[in-house]
Amino acid sequence: MTDVITVLLVDDEPLVRAGLRAIIDAEPDLRVVDEAADGAEVGPLVSRSRPDVVLMDVRMPAVDGIQATRLLSRRDDPPRILVVTTFENDDYVYEALRAGAHGFLLKRARPEQIVQAVRTVARGDSLLFPAAIRSLAASHGTNGGDALAGAGLSEREAEVLRLMAAGLSNAEIAAELVVGVETVKTHVGNVLTKLGVRDRTQAVIAAYESGFISPR
Repeated sequence: MTDVITVLLVDDEPLVRAGLRAIIDAEPDLRVVDEAADGAEVGPLVSRSRPDVVLMDVRMPAVDGIQATRLLSRRDDPPRILVVTTFENDDYVYEALRAGAHGFLLKRARPEQIVQAVRTVARGDSLLFPAAIRSLAASHGTNGGDALAGAGLSEREAEVLRLMAAGLSNAEIAAELVVGVETVKTHVGNVLTKLGVRDRTQAVIAAYESGFISPR
């Protein structure tokens, strides 16, 4: 990734796109490289502009953000995807996260929160809101057991997964467990591999949906 983080805006409301562009382009390390009014336009624009981050509205008339996210996630080198929503308890958000989005952002977020969110996902981290994820997972239920029991997580890896679900960063997990950050990175990598998921967001969703962590 270059020093400047490039962003593709995807929203069917021109005023929303204009507002996001103004906020993002005001930052020296961020730049909007393209815009789309529907998910159907995303694939060709990503191929052309190769953005680092896609800000993706979840509700659009033709191809919604869930399907667009799913299609982008199948690419060999997909961009980071940050879904944008009006309501944090929206089922669309949960489905977009399951489809491969790296986090979500509320449309009413303050400008500084928006730019920080873009930077967070651009550097490879997931943007998790533990309470919201827990609420969404609870509404979708679990199988009542622990479907991850066969994943072979060690006791320490299981502990790291629980702390990930609580929204802690690698540095915060390291402080909590009194170990080095590199050690935590190794544990996180092992958790992702054993669960067969791409990133922290997917791992946390798997933890809730499997019953490994109770959302209630």
